[in-house]
Amino acid sequence: MTIPSKYDASQVEDKWYAYWIKHNYFHSTPDEREPYTIVIPPPNVTGVLHMGHMLNNTIQDVLIRRARLLGKNACWVPGTDHASIATEAKVVAKLKEQGIRKSDLTREEFLQHAFEWKNEYGGIILEQLKKLGASCDWERTAFTMDPEMSESVIKVFVDLYNKGLIYRGYRMVNWDPEAKTTLSDEEVIYEEKQGNLYYLEYKIEGSKDILTIATTRPETIFGDTAICINPSDERFTHLKGKKAIVPLCNRVIPIIEDEYVDVEFGTGCLKVTPAHDENDKVLGDKHNLEVIDIFNEDASLNSFGLHYEGKDRFVARKAVAKELEEKGILIKTEVHTNKVGTSERTKAVIEPRLSDQWFLKMTDLVKPAIAAVLGDDTDINLVPKKFENTYRHWMENIRDWNISRQLWWGQQIPAYYFGDGKEDFVVAENIDEALALAIQKTNNQQLTTKDLRQDEDALDTWFSSWLWPMSVFDGIRNPENEEINYYYPTNDLVTGPDILFFWVARMIISGYEYRGENPFKNVYLTGLVRDKQRRKMSKSLGNSPDALKLIEEFGADGVRVGLLLSAPAGNDILFDEDLCQQGKGFANKIWNAFRLIKGWEVDVSLSQPETAKIGLAWYEAKFQKALAEIEDHFSKYRLSDALMSIYKLIMDDFSSWLLEIVKPAYQQPIDKITFDAIIKVLENNLKVLHPFMPFLTEEIWQFIAERTPDEALIIAKYPEQKTFDTQIITDFDFATGVVSGIRTIRKEKNIPFKEAIELFVVDNENQSKNFDTIIQKLTNTSLVNYVSEKVDGASFRVKSNEYFVPISAANIDVEAETKKLNTELKRAEGFLFGIQKKLSNERFVSNAPEKVIELERKKESDTLAKIETIKSSLASLQ
Repeated sequence: MTIPSKYDASQVEDKWYAYWIKHNYFHSTPDEREPYTIVIPPPNVTGVLHMGHMLNNTIQDVLIRRARLLGKNACWVPGTDHASIATEAKVVAKLKEQGIRKSDLTREEFLQHAFEWKNEYGGIILEQLKKLGASCDWERTAFTMDPEMSESVIKVFVDLYNKGLIYRGYRMVNWDPEAKTTLSDEEVIYEEKQGNLYYLEYKIEGSKDILTIATTRPETIFGDTAICINPSDERFTHLKGKKAIVPLCNRVIPIIEDEYVDVEFGTGCLKVTPAHDENDKVLGDKHNLEVIDIFNEDASLNSFGLHYEGKDRFVARKAVAKELEEKGILIKTEVHTNKVGTSERTKAVIEPRLSDQWFLKMTDLVKPAIAAVLGDDTDINLVPKKFENTYRHWMENIRDWNISRQLWWGQQIPAYYFGDGKEDFVVAENIDEALALAIQKTNNQQLTTKDLRQDEDALDTWFSSWLWPMSVFDGIRNPENEEINYYYPTNDLVTGPDILFFWVARMIISGYEYRGENPFKNVYLTGLVRDKQRRKMSKSLGNSPDALKLIEEFGADGVRVGLLLSAPAGNDILFDEDLCQQGKGFANKIWNAFRLIKGWEVDVSLSQPETAKIGLAWYEAKFQKALAEIEDHFSKYRLSDALMSIYKLIMDDFSSWLLEIVKPAYQQPIDKITFDAIIKVLENNLKVLHPFMPFLTEEIWQFIAERTPDEALIIAKYPEQKTFDTQIITDFDFATGVVSGIRTIRKEKNIPFKEAIELFVVDNENQSKNFDTIIQKLTNTSLVNYVSEKVDGASFRVKSNEYFVPISAANIDVEAETKKLNTELKRAEGFLFGIQKKLSNERFVSNAPEKVIELERKKESDTLAKIETIKSSLASLQ
């Protein structure tokens, strides 16, 4: 086979990915080997590959490919999440473009459109992951709304309901008016925003008294059902037992007393709007207040908003404030900063809303999950450890999980209503079971399935993905099947800290509830990908490069290396395209080293030189040392450090030293023993590098020799760790110092490499002489003489050893050395002129501190000595 002069990733990557797929290397089935399992954090079915996905999946692929090389049965399960809110929004938008409104469709018709959309766009991100080299078991690709997955979700809902853990409650919830659904607490992002504090005057019924309240939301006055004062606030003693009149709507409301009111905030009077504030709802329940909901589901005002009916809440806010000001009710406005809840998905400002929803009791469910991560004998290891405190805070302050969503895209809640009352329902896995339960509950034998109406709501997306490590192996429906018993618990989970609560913690909770054990052993939480200015990469900022274009430009291996070199464990990644260029350059360096080796002519009659024997012995020790470092880095999920160890091993030790030691003289052959040993060294290098740079390494591996599919690099045997000689590494490090010293003298004295030199050594270190032959080869030194006294010539030190190279006109380039010395002389004379001018200035000498003058005089004497040395050197060249 002809080896191309340059490595072209575009000609290599598709070829080897197709080869790996053809020979089914990614597929796993249970066998006698130790399993190594990763489940992919399922990207949204709406998604396309971005830098976060690139990093996360590169790390997973490195772990999986390494496990394969270590002889484990590696199983990486891919899939996508139905992402209820995001996907439904995209489908609604697409229908709108076609002139179709969701409200004009039945649920079945809408779901048909949604599945058509999913089938058209849903697999894009998984196809893109293949470009990155992701070695997922594609035969196992799962989707959170696959029939068997949905069946598992429904089964769990029914089970938790029957255990008394799921209930239906009328509660204040987080309402997303754009998606028109409720959200769980974890899906609300709180942001500091600047707004206004409006001071309004309320009249007191039957008197000329007024009171002033401060509010950030004047539009909600239409939902006011009380004014609250602190009973100990003497400013308002005269208002006790009286009633106030709500501006604009002129409704009469009671003035109540409660210590909840902060006398220091605002005016000390609080307007109470139980339908639109969680704390107000608590007050309302305590004081039996009326509840008036003034908003529609899209956060526009309803008929309680009077002449503002139909107006958006923010439009109404401005209009109400203007009307209140015109009527003399708004007496002043102040700038006010407060935390505003926004939807994690749509970015809409959340509206507190009272609603009937389904909840899951969390208090007892979380206990095993807390012990698993934070207990004395933990089952799950969070990396980095700093996230344990975050985990603890959330788990110990957990509230019941609102699991219902006012959406159609998702698993429909399996509650079936047979009457109009709030308790007139049953929960069952299907309508036939529901009918049997309804008949039993009502004792009405005449009921049919037509009398049952299934709850319209869908379950929260996370209620399906929290089962992911179990449901992908059918562990919910068939809890004793071969696959769940073999692959579960999985080994490593790689994900972002932003879904530590949404997904990771909940998987741990469900794992203990349904398998009685942890779903994974280690959770590696990656950092966020940021640009060089430390800004989070996002479409809106326009600072996120196109992932596929990066692969096109630098090759998948180059991008993988670039990402990992910039990704220290658990810290944010400051991504820089220059690192991808470095990765591409690394690939080219390895390719050129391979071409150099394959270009050597082999002569079987030659014996192995001592230099090669010593060099190979040193590299074997160096390789084993690096192997131990790599293993240590992997055990701590320091993949960036592991890659850097391999990078230095190949770039420095292999390319810069070993190849120089063993390579034959120009146009001379190499002995077979050394050549075979170098090929073995190269193969071991490829094995440790393969998880990081799979395409390049497989290409070189297949070029080295004819290989059968059973001999492909992807399933080769990882190098074994062995004991190694640390002394040979120490001795070689010393020898490299000597080589560097001689090379510096050659450069400074313009001595061409073809001219042999002699080396004299005053050996104060009693250093090993084993590497003398290597020093001679790498520096073209004809003789190494050990002496007891200094020798005339250029010198340098390595530790306490002194080295001397005699200099004569015969072994240097006289013209080049003369030119260099004259340049140095001119520079030194110019420097001396400046110093002497300063020292001849009486004002400087009389005013400058003594230390400064001393320093200048020392510079003068040193420069004079240097000039003398240069002139002497020039004279010796004549």
